[in-house]
Amino acid sequence: MTQHAPITWLDGEPPARLSGGTTWGMPFPRGTVRGAEELSVLDASGEAINAQTWPLATWPDGSLKWAGLAVGATDQPSAAYSVTTNKGTAHPPSEHDGGPAAAVERSPEVTVTETEESVTVSTGTLEMVLPRSGPTLFSTLTRFSPLTRDGSVVAKDGRLVSLLQTGLSEGAGSTTRQGFTGHVMSVTVEQHGPVRAVVRLEGRHRADLGEREWLPFTIRFYLYAGARSIRMMHSLIWDGEADTDFLAGLGVQFNVPLESELHDRHVRIAGADGGFVVEAVRGLTGLRRDPGEAVRQAQIAGEPTPPSTEWSPLVSERLHLIPSWNDYTLTQLSADGFELRKRTAPGHGWVGICGGTRSSGFCLLSDLRGGFGVGVRDFWQSHPGQLDIRGAATAEATMTAWLFSPEAQPMDLRFYHDGLGQDTFEEQLEGLEITYEDYEPGFGNPTGIGRTHELTLFAYDATPSTESLAADALSASTPALLQPSPEYLHAAGVFGDWSPVDRSTPARAELEDKLDFLFDFYHGQTEQRRWYGFWNYGDVMHTYDSDRHVWRYDVGGYAWDNSELSPDLWLWYMYLRSGRADVFRFAEAMTRHTGEVDVYHLGPWRGLGSRHNVQHWGCSAKQLRISTPAYRRFYYYLTADERTGDLLTELVDSDQNFLGLDPVRKVRPDADTYRPDRGALGVGLGTDWGSLAATWLTDWERTGNPRSRDRLLGTMADIGALKYGFLTGEALYDLDKGRFDAGREAISVSHLSAVFGLVEICSELISLVPDESFENAWLQYCRLFLASPEEQAAEVGQPLAGIYLTQAHSRLTAYAAARLESPDLAELAWASFAEGGENLNHAEAFTLKKILPPYVLKPVDEAPTVSTNDTAQFGLALIQNLALIGGALPGEEVPAS
Repeated sequence: MTQHAPITWLDGEPPARLSGGTTWGMPFPRGTVRGAEELSVLDASGEAINAQTWPLATWPDGSLKWAGLAVGATDQPSAAYSVTTNKGTAHPPSEHDGGPAAAVERSPEVTVTETEESVTVSTGTLEMVLPRSGPTLFSTLTRFSPLTRDGSVVAKDGRLVSLLQTGLSEGAGSTTRQGFTGHVMSVTVEQHGPVRAVVRLEGRHRADLGEREWLPFTIRFYLYAGARSIRMMHSLIWDGEADTDFLAGLGVQFNVPLESELHDRHVRIAGADGGFVVEAVRGLTGLRRDPGEAVRQAQIAGEPTPPSTEWSPLVSERLHLIPSWNDYTLTQLSADGFELRKRTAPGHGWVGICGGTRSSGFCLLSDLRGGFGVGVRDFWQSHPGQLDIRGAATAEATMTAWLFSPEAQPMDLRFYHDGLGQDTFEEQLEGLEITYEDYEPGFGNPTGIGRTHELTLFAYDATPSTESLAADALSASTPALLQPSPEYLHAAGVFGDWSPVDRSTPARAELEDKLDFLFDFYHGQTEQRRWYGFWNYGDVMHTYDSDRHVWRYDVGGYAWDNSELSPDLWLWYMYLRSGRADVFRFAEAMTRHTGEVDVYHLGPWRGLGSRHNVQHWGCSAKQLRISTPAYRRFYYYLTADERTGDLLTELVDSDQNFLGLDPVRKVRPDADTYRPDRGALGVGLGTDWGSLAATWLTDWERTGNPRSRDRLLGTMADIGALKYGFLTGEALYDLDKGRFDAGREAISVSHLSAVFGLVEICSELISLVPDESFENAWLQYCRLFLASPEEQAAEVGQPLAGIYLTQAHSRLTAYAAARLESPDLAELAWASFAEGGENLNHAEAFTLKKILPPYVLKPVDEAPTVSTNDTAQFGLALIQNLALIGGALPGEEVPAS
């Protein structure tokens, strides 16, 4: 049997060319595919193309659930593709770390050669040599001519550099800067081809003078068959001392060999809107004397100029009097402006070239032998950035892509206030009452947070046209991605309760319009409020201040959202339903941010995330509900992204975190429920267990880890055995056995338990593995949460306290209605949705008011009452209610919100 699954480009149109290949992920219905080796990729004409496939996750029956797929570079990408399943006709597997890969064609191929000293990867078009250890990421990058097959080294000695500043110029104190270079300590080939090779490097920055080491890093290079560009993922962990260490520069540096005459060396630097600075190191245009039109046109086009004997002698005999421009710099110190300048040599003044708004973060240096280019994704969004070319008039230039510009103010990660005398839990709880900030001394520490950047390295055999460079710059800033359709994803049965966008009736269209409005509003707020910067890009704010006409960026727990009430889930379900590229990019940026910056990757809080705060790491609540894989696995499965896989792997043993940090230590009334000295830990059945369940489920699917499987299935059984099931609120967890004490008899309900991924995970688990007692416990929770106090008391002996976020919890009632086929519960779900949204149900909430100066710096849109919490939960409740009971009411008279 052959199945065809259509795959299209995320941005609608195919890229002008696919210089570096692409990778994506896609699911398969349970029981339909035995393994990734059964998959093939066809282009729009139905021809099989060179592809590589590998497993990402399996269903409990062992069949393939998610696969990663990769296709190589091509100058003519197909308008669309399809993935076929050919049972019994598997292609010969290729070596792959973690599973087999299949390839339809064998040419061109990526080859990997490993020795004790180095790893060499060849795409057929270029070759990269990576030493096993030392200060260089790669020693040489060679580009082969498609005509002569001669090779030219276009870049060498790639390396990481950083600058550490001690002290800030805040008074009479002096400051010093010290240089560091990244030292590679291990190199691992994660994939060997034939279509894609992935090489992971790990190391630390080491002082150029001295013995200090800091800033652990992970780098992955992605090389595809036939590629002339290489994807580079750089992840950094902050391990400095916030009070004394100030990062003054972070970059990736390359040496670029040059041989041609200065007038045949070319510099290209991208500005805004696809424009480029187009210059030669020694310019032949604009002179008082004309070398000849052929000379001028050749230089501007980046082509070899005619021999100097064919020039006008008025120029050729005076070449030594034309300045050569040795150094170039572009600085993007904010989201709103860049500056370009150049100079002839160190010790001489800089000359301004131009300025603009937002550079796409791409630069090239080339001569007649070839060239080297670098593009930094999200360059202006992640400011302050900088691009440097030094020594363009010498035999070996240096190009540096600064991920943190040395011309910006040094990075200051100190906590933003002195504690305000909050030395005890009682005082800290008082602070929570006024600024919503959960402060605790020593907990506003950034040590262990991370940041990931994506770069693309381009190798050229000649200076390309500016049109070609513009396409390359676009591909670096907005990488081409293939994706299945919402209809296919839904039919595969992944990610629980959702359905594709449906505008088939006026009532449904109105609800879809409201979902679109909320996304468009937040997308616009990111731009209007400038939610950009090295540590900030990807996050949104928590709550609005309508008096000041700003978000509460400076008020305790009301500032950065840090995944509070699951905006990550809202955005990913918006994407699953719609397939919209702008939704995907927004969700992608949030996933990159929240998974790196809002979570600790080393130290005592490793695997925990920080609750919302003025600074992303400022809150003392370090919890699994922020680091949960429930927020990250969408991106991992849809893109097969290895870095996100790292973040998921970090959390496998996250139940151990309860030994070192009680998440409710400040308010726990019963110390007997938390006894880490005996391995007995009080674990909440809402945000805590939901996060653990997401961790164990994801690990079990990805790796088959029996520890994760047994703890997931065991605790599910234990919850089902509790007298009051999920209503118990918390149970004693045996860390060694990975099981709950099922003898606890108590009722404790929190309005937060089900709004951090628990709803989505429980729905998936019930459809994934049979456990009648667990399902009944969850259905009881869903039935009773919004039931009348009388109904609650009749079933469990008392009414439930702590019932808030009615609109958000309407999807629990909807779930019970769908499972029990109950019209009464369906009616209650829609009524609760309509009544419970205090801030989002009135019509004015879906209109914008334009605020003008002098009340704001520049015009901005304002909604009457805005909270990310309300928005995310409104979106999730509406999406899931539509999927579960959208047709349960008579006709299409779905109650409007």
